[in-house]
Amino acid sequence: MHKKQVITEGTGAAGKALILIHGRGGAAADMLSLAGHLSVSDFKLVAPQATNNTWYPYSFLAPPAQNEPWLSSALDLLKQVVDDLNNEGFANENIYFAGFSQGACLTLEFVTRNATRYGGIVAFTGGLIGDKIYPGNYKGDFAGTPVFIGSGNPDAHVPVERVYATANILRDKNANVVEKLYANRPHTIIEDEITQANNIVFAAFVPPAS
Repeated sequence: MHKKQVITEGTGAAGKALILIHGRGGAAADMLSLAGHLSVSDFKLVAPQATNNTWYPYSFLAPPAQNEPWLSSALDLLKQVVDDLNNEGFANENIYFAGFSQGACLTLEFVTRNATRYGGIVAFTGGLIGDKIYPGNYKGDFAGTPVFIGSGNPDAHVPVERVYATANILRDKNANVVEKLYANRPHTIIEDEITQANNIVFAAFVPPAS
């Protein structure tokens, strides 16, 4: 099960926080370096670390029970991170999420199970978790939360159909979703995705004058 291991940077002078969720085989430090390319210079950065660098053992397209108890443990860890930020004074509408690959899947699963007005959500190659979509798992209302989902077409791990199905579920819960598919893009994060994330999710944030 996942131990609560979190790396943080910054004080959140902007009154905003970004939770960064790494992919399978990745690390929290990788995601902190990614944040250097996002328009979040005055955010508090919080990067949880998965035990053994993996949030759950099998494909995100496996029946959810096959990924237990790791999946539930990972979702619980994210809830603890959000609760900690709430206790520090960060309201949900000032909490942002960004994940890559397995981390993007976990991000989307967590926020859609706990839909509310967040600051914004970025999923670099991901979709909702399961052998199929389980609408009964999802509750709440995103109340216009901006969401960007980028993925390859095709992608070796995330089917295009799941990206579209995920975007539609989020829209049904009143998220403001932009999905963009990149022809024959490798399983990585490309510059245009960074640009889209900054324009769509972080554009509303203007750093205070120094």
